[in-house]
Amino acid sequence: MKNLLVVILMVMVGALNAQEYKISKSTGRLDIKEVNEVIIEGTTGNEIIFSSRNSKRDDDERAKGLKAISASGIEDNTGFGLSVVDKGDVIEVRQLKKMDGPEIKILVPKGVSIRLSHTSPHGDDVRFTNVEGEIEVSTVHNNVILDNPTGPLTINTVHGDIEVKMGANFKSPVSLVSVHGAVDLAIPASTKTDLRVTTVYGEIFADPDFKIQMETKGELVKYSNTLNGKINGGGQQLTLSSTHGSVYLRKK
Repeated sequence: MKNLLVVILMVMVGALNAQEYKISKSTGRLDIKEVNEVIIEGTTGNEIIFSSRNSKRDDDERAKGLKAISASGIEDNTGFGLSVVDKGDVIEVRQLKKMDGPEIKILVPKGVSIRLSHTSPHGDDVRFTNVEGEIEVSTVHNNVILDNPTGPLTINTVHGDIEVKMGANFKSPVSLVSVHGAVDLAIPASTKTDLRVTTVYGEIFADPDFKIQMETKGELVKYSNTLNGKINGGGQQLTLSSTHGSVYLRKK
């Protein structure tokens, strides 16, 4: 009984500490820049909901009653160190602090596309779960992890890994490109795919159940950095590329 009371108290404290900021929006684009720790989830609602459980600014007693602003001109209008500005078709999301910052969770309706960019070395993994809509990501140091997206996807990172588990009926094109990290994609075995895989210094690994029909033009070359082929006769456009890492194609 005592342990149950402790769990209930912890849940209540977590709920009290959580903060939310909402925008009524079910279309347009969510443009996220330099947010260090972010998880993005799809929702069936018609609001974009931002929440944070750990606003570190709350620890600064001197900041009580004041509003944070940035040299770039953005202001904290959410209460947890985030600027969210609705410009009609585009919702701009910016973090005020270059280092640290709040852990952000964003619930996104299926009619809203997402563009995320991050260049700072201070960020964490970027995660997407059950997002129904187009996703475009450009990062330097972050790993990018997507679970059950519908696509289309354009994911680019320099030093991070890319891990994707596609939904059953996804939309192409899907482009996953890392310079130094691994690219790891899982798709249903029945997917009809036009496949293009490139790696310069890594290797290509695929589930043996995928019967890849290799495409060649003219004489077969002895060595190439790029594999072109079809799975199940071709269809969805998949581009997987890592310069220094390996590429993995798995059966979901």
